[in-house]
Amino acid sequence: MAALAAAAGNPPARCVLIAAAIFCGQLTIGWTNDRHDRAADRQVGRSDKPLALGLVPVPVVDAAIGVAAAATVALSLLVGWLAGVIHIGAVAVGWSYNFWLKGTWLSWAPYAVAFGALPAVATLARPGHPAPAAWAVAAAALLGVAANFTNALPDLEDDRAAGFRGAPSRIGSRPSLLLGAVLVVAATAGVAFGPPGAPRWFDWAGLSATAIAVAVAVPLLWRRAQTRLPFYALMAAVPIDVVMILLGRRLW
Repeated sequence: MAALAAAAGNPPARCVLIAAAIFCGQLTIGWTNDRHDRAADRQVGRSDKPLALGLVPVPVVDAAIGVAAAATVALSLLVGWLAGVIHIGAVAVGWSYNFWLKGTWLSWAPYAVAFGALPAVATLARPGHPAPAAWAVAAAALLGVAANFTNALPDLEDDRAAGFRGAPSRIGSRPSLLLGAVLVVAATAGVAFGPPGAPRWFDWAGLSATAIAVAVAVPLLWRRAQTRLPFYALMAAVPIDVVMILLGRRLW
Protein backbone atom coordinates (compact mmCIF):
# COMPACT_ATOMS: atom_id res chain seq x y z
CA MET A 1 0.00 0.00 0.00
CA ALA A 2 2.93 2.32 0.65
CA ALA A 3 4.18 1.61 -2.89
CA LEU A 4 0.70 2.25 -4.30
CA ALA A 5 0.53 5.56 -2.44
CA ALA A 6 3.94 6.49 -3.86
CA ALA A 7 2.77 5.57 -7.35
CA ALA A 8 -0.11 7.99 -6.87
CA GLY A 9 2.40 10.77 -6.23
CA ASN A 10 2.11 11.13 -2.46
CA PRO A 11 5.18 12.35 -0.56
CA PRO A 12 7.07 9.83 1.61
CA ALA A 13 5.60 11.00 4.92
CA ARG A 14 2.06 10.61 3.63
CA CYS A 15 2.88 7.18 2.18
CA VAL A 16 4.02 6.05 5.62
CA LEU A 17 0.89 7.51 7.19
CA ILE A 18 -1.33 5.69 4.70
CA ALA A 19 0.50 2.41 5.31
CA ALA A 20 0.15 2.84 9.08
CA ALA A 21 -3.59 3.49 8.75
CA ILE A 22 -4.01 0.39 6.57
CA PHE A 23 -1.96 -1.66 9.05
CA CYS A 24 -4.09 -0.65 12.03
CA GLY A 25 -7.28 -1.28 10.07
CA GLN A 26 -6.07 -4.78 9.22
CA LEU A 27 -5.37 -5.44 12.89
CA THR A 28 -8.98 -4.61 13.77
CA ILE A 29 -10.30 -6.87 11.01
CA GLY A 30 -8.11 -9.80 12.04
CA TRP A 31 -8.77 -9.46 15.75
CA THR A 32 -12.55 -9.00 15.41
CA ASN A 33 -12.60 -12.07 13.19
CA ASP A 34 -10.97 -14.23 15.87
CA ARG A 35 -13.06 -12.57 18.59
CA HIS A 36 -16.31 -13.31 16.76
CA ASP A 37 -15.32 -16.87 15.78
CA ARG A 38 -13.93 -17.83 19.19
CA ALA A 39 -16.66 -20.35 20.02
CA ALA A 40 -16.68 -21.83 16.53
CA ASP A 41 -12.87 -22.14 16.50
CA ARG A 42 -13.00 -23.90 19.85
CA GLN A 43 -15.73 -26.22 18.57
CA VAL A 44 -13.65 -27.44 15.62
CA GLY A 45 -10.40 -27.60 17.63
CA ARG A 46 -8.43 -24.85 15.91
CA SER A 47 -4.97 -25.17 17.44
CA ASP A 48 -3.69 -22.04 15.65
CA LYS A 49 -6.10 -19.66 17.41
CA PRO A 50 -4.73 -18.45 20.79
CA LEU A 51 -8.03 -16.77 21.66
CA ALA A 52 -10.00 -19.97 21.13
CA LEU A 53 -7.44 -21.91 23.16
CA GLY A 54 -7.78 -19.49 26.06
CA LEU A 55 -4.15 -18.40 25.81
CA VAL A 56 -5.17 -14.75 25.45
CA PRO A 57 -7.86 -13.24 27.72
CA VAL A 58 -10.89 -11.82 25.91
CA PRO A 59 -10.62 -8.41 27.67
CA VAL A 60 -7.07 -8.05 26.35
CA VAL A 61 -8.30 -8.65 22.80
CA ASP A 62 -11.20 -6.24 23.28
CA ALA A 63 -8.80 -3.56 24.50
CA ALA A 64 -6.46 -4.19 21.58
CA ILE A 65 -9.35 -3.90 19.12
CA GLY A 66 -10.38 -0.61 20.71
CA VAL A 67 -6.87 0.85 20.54
CA ALA A 68 -6.35 -0.29 16.95
CA ALA A 69 -9.76 1.05 15.92
CA ALA A 70 -9.01 4.45 17.46
CA ALA A 71 -5.62 4.52 15.73
CA THR A 72 -7.26 3.55 12.43
CA VAL A 73 -9.68 6.47 12.62
CA ALA A 74 -7.04 8.97 13.73
CA LEU A 75 -4.42 7.96 11.17
CA SER A 76 -6.99 7.75 8.37
CA LEU A 77 -8.25 11.27 9.00
CA LEU A 78 -4.68 12.57 9.22
CA VAL A 79 -4.20 11.34 5.66
CA GLY A 80 -7.10 13.58 4.61
CA TRP A 81 -10.79 13.62 5.35
CA LEU A 82 -11.93 12.16 2.02
CA ALA A 83 -9.30 9.42 1.76
CA GLY A 84 -9.74 8.81 5.48
CA VAL A 85 -13.47 8.32 5.26
CA ILE A 86 -13.01 5.93 2.32
CA HIS A 87 -10.52 3.87 4.30
CA ILE A 88 -12.66 3.82 7.45
CA GLY A 89 -15.54 2.64 5.27
CA ALA A 90 -13.33 -0.11 3.80
CA VAL A 91 -12.45 -1.31 7.30
CA ALA A 92 -16.14 -1.33 8.20
CA VAL A 93 -16.77 -3.47 5.12
CA GLY A 94 -14.08 -5.86 6.41
CA TRP A 95 -15.95 -6.07 9.69
CA SER A 96 -19.14 -6.87 7.77
CA TYR A 97 -17.40 -9.99 6.48
CA ASN A 98 -16.55 -11.08 10.02
CA PHE A 99 -19.97 -10.50 11.52
CA TRP A 100 -22.32 -11.23 8.62
CA LEU A 101 -21.16 -12.10 5.11
CA LYS A 102 -18.49 -14.71 5.86
CA GLY A 103 -21.04 -17.52 5.82
CA THR A 104 -22.98 -16.43 2.72
CA TRP A 105 -22.63 -16.53 -1.05
CA LEU A 106 -21.51 -12.89 -0.81
CA SER A 107 -18.37 -13.65 1.21
CA TRP A 108 -16.31 -12.32 -1.72
CA ALA A 109 -18.08 -8.93 -1.79
CA PRO A 110 -16.32 -7.30 1.22
CA TYR A 111 -12.97 -8.28 -0.29
CA ALA A 112 -13.93 -6.72 -3.62
CA VAL A 113 -15.09 -3.48 -2.01
CA ALA A 114 -12.25 -3.15 0.51
CA PHE A 115 -9.46 -3.97 -1.96
CA GLY A 116 -11.12 -1.82 -4.62
CA ALA A 117 -11.05 1.11 -2.20
CA LEU A 118 -7.26 1.05 -1.86
CA PRO A 119 -6.46 2.94 -5.09
CA ALA A 120 -9.05 5.51 -4.03
CA VAL A 121 -7.28 6.02 -0.70
CA ALA A 122 -3.98 6.49 -2.56
CA THR A 123 -5.29 9.07 -5.05
CA LEU A 124 -7.75 10.93 -2.83
CA ALA A 125 -4.93 11.61 -0.37
CA ARG A 126 -3.31 13.84 -3.01
CA PRO A 127 -3.95 17.59 -3.20
CA GLY A 128 -7.10 18.16 -5.20
CA HIS A 129 -8.38 14.67 -4.29
CA PRO A 130 -8.38 13.15 -7.81
CA ALA A 131 -10.67 10.15 -8.22
CA PRO A 132 -8.94 6.84 -8.95
CA ALA A 133 -8.93 5.42 -12.47
CA ALA A 134 -11.64 2.82 -13.05
CA TRP A 135 -9.10 0.24 -14.21
CA ALA A 136 -7.15 0.55 -10.95
CA VAL A 137 -10.27 0.05 -8.84
CA ALA A 138 -11.35 -2.92 -10.98
CA ALA A 139 -7.91 -4.59 -10.82
CA ALA A 140 -7.72 -4.15 -7.05
CA ALA A 141 -11.24 -5.53 -6.64
CA LEU A 142 -10.38 -8.59 -8.73
CA LEU A 143 -7.33 -9.23 -6.54
CA GLY A 144 -9.57 -8.89 -3.50
CA VAL A 145 -11.99 -11.54 -4.73
CA ALA A 146 -9.04 -13.81 -5.56
CA ALA A 147 -7.79 -13.27 -2.02
CA ASN A 148 -11.10 -14.44 -0.59
CA PHE A 149 -11.17 -17.65 -2.60
CA THR A 150 -7.55 -18.54 -1.84
CA ASN A 151 -7.33 -17.32 1.76
CA ALA A 152 -10.31 -19.47 2.75
CA LEU A 153 -8.88 -22.71 1.33
CA PRO A 154 -7.06 -24.05 4.43
CA ASP A 155 -10.16 -23.51 6.60
CA LEU A 156 -12.88 -24.95 4.35
CA GLU A 157 -13.50 -28.09 6.41
CA ASP A 158 -13.45 -26.18 9.71
CA ASP A 159 -15.75 -23.51 8.30
CA ARG A 160 -18.26 -26.11 7.13
CA ALA A 161 -18.15 -27.83 10.53
CA ALA A 162 -18.73 -24.48 12.25
CA GLY A 163 -21.64 -23.62 9.94
CA PHE A 164 -19.88 -20.98 7.82
CA ARG A 165 -20.89 -21.54 4.21
CA GLY A 166 -19.12 -18.80 2.29
CA ALA A 167 -18.68 -18.87 -1.47
CA PRO A 168 -15.39 -20.86 -1.35
CA SER A 169 -17.00 -23.50 0.89
CA ARG A 170 -19.96 -23.78 -1.46
CA ILE A 171 -17.97 -24.33 -4.65
CA GLY A 172 -15.12 -26.37 -3.15
CA SER A 173 -11.35 -26.13 -2.95
CA ARG A 174 -10.28 -26.85 -6.52
CA PRO A 175 -12.90 -24.63 -8.18
CA SER A 176 -11.84 -21.90 -5.74
CA LEU A 177 -8.20 -22.43 -6.72
CA LEU A 178 -9.08 -22.15 -10.42
CA LEU A 179 -11.25 -19.08 -9.89
CA GLY A 180 -8.53 -17.40 -7.85
CA ALA A 181 -5.99 -18.09 -10.60
CA VAL A 182 -8.24 -16.65 -13.31
CA LEU A 183 -8.92 -13.55 -11.23
CA VAL A 184 -5.21 -12.93 -10.63
CA VAL A 185 -4.53 -13.00 -14.38
CA ALA A 186 -7.57 -10.80 -15.01
CA ALA A 187 -6.33 -8.24 -12.47
CA THR A 188 -2.90 -8.09 -14.12
CA ALA A 189 -4.55 -7.77 -17.53
CA GLY A 190 -6.54 -4.85 -16.15
CA VAL A 191 -3.33 -3.11 -15.11
CA ALA A 192 -1.76 -3.81 -18.53
CA PHE A 193 -4.68 -2.89 -20.80
CA GLY A 194 -6.84 -0.62 -18.64
CA PRO A 195 -4.91 2.67 -18.84
CA PRO A 196 -5.11 4.82 -21.98
CA GLY A 197 -2.60 4.07 -24.70
CA ALA A 198 -1.03 0.87 -25.94
CA PRO A 199 0.51 -1.52 -23.40
CA ARG A 200 4.26 -1.03 -22.95
CA TRP A 201 6.95 -3.69 -22.80
CA PHE A 202 6.73 -3.98 -19.03
CA ASP A 203 2.95 -4.51 -19.26
CA TRP A 204 3.47 -7.44 -21.61
CA ALA A 205 6.30 -8.75 -19.42
CA GLY A 206 4.23 -8.51 -16.24
CA LEU A 207 1.18 -10.12 -17.80
CA SER A 208 3.29 -12.91 -19.33
CA ALA A 209 5.05 -13.56 -16.02
CA THR A 210 1.75 -13.76 -14.18
CA ALA A 211 0.13 -16.04 -16.75
CA ILE A 212 3.12 -18.38 -16.83
CA ALA A 213 3.32 -18.48 -13.04
CA VAL A 214 -0.38 -19.30 -12.79
CA ALA A 215 -0.13 -21.98 -15.50
CA VAL A 216 2.70 -23.63 -13.57
CA ALA A 217 1.25 -23.13 -10.08
CA VAL A 218 -2.27 -24.51 -10.62
CA PRO A 219 -1.16 -28.07 -11.58
CA LEU A 220 1.45 -28.07 -8.81
CA LEU A 221 -1.13 -26.98 -6.23
CA TRP A 222 -3.99 -29.13 -7.53
CA ARG A 223 -3.52 -31.80 -4.87
CA ARG A 224 -2.70 -29.20 -2.22
CA ALA A 225 -5.60 -26.87 -2.89
CA GLN A 226 -6.70 -26.87 0.75
CA THR A 227 -3.43 -25.45 2.04
CA ARG A 228 -2.01 -21.96 2.54
CA LEU A 229 0.16 -22.28 -0.60
CA PRO A 230 -2.42 -20.92 -3.12
CA PHE A 231 -2.78 -17.75 -1.06
CA TYR A 232 1.00 -17.32 -0.89
CA ALA A 233 1.16 -17.82 -4.66
CA LEU A 234 -1.45 -15.09 -5.08
CA MET A 235 0.53 -12.72 -2.86
CA ALA A 236 3.59 -13.33 -5.04
CA ALA A 237 1.65 -11.93 -8.03
CA VAL A 238 0.73 -8.66 -6.30
CA PRO A 239 4.25 -7.09 -6.53
CA ILE A 240 4.14 -7.64 -10.30
CA ASP A 241 1.06 -5.43 -10.58
CA VAL A 242 2.56 -2.83 -8.26
CA VAL A 243 5.80 -2.70 -10.27
CA MET A 244 3.81 -2.30 -13.50
CA ILE A 245 2.03 0.68 -11.92
CA LEU A 246 5.25 2.17 -10.58
CA LEU A 247 6.85 1.96 -14.02
CA GLY A 248 4.41 4.38 -15.55
CA ARG A 249 0.71 3.87 -14.96
CA ARG A 250 -1.18 6.89 -13.72
CA LEU A 251 -3.70 5.96 -11.01
CA TRP A 252 -6.14 8.82 -11.65
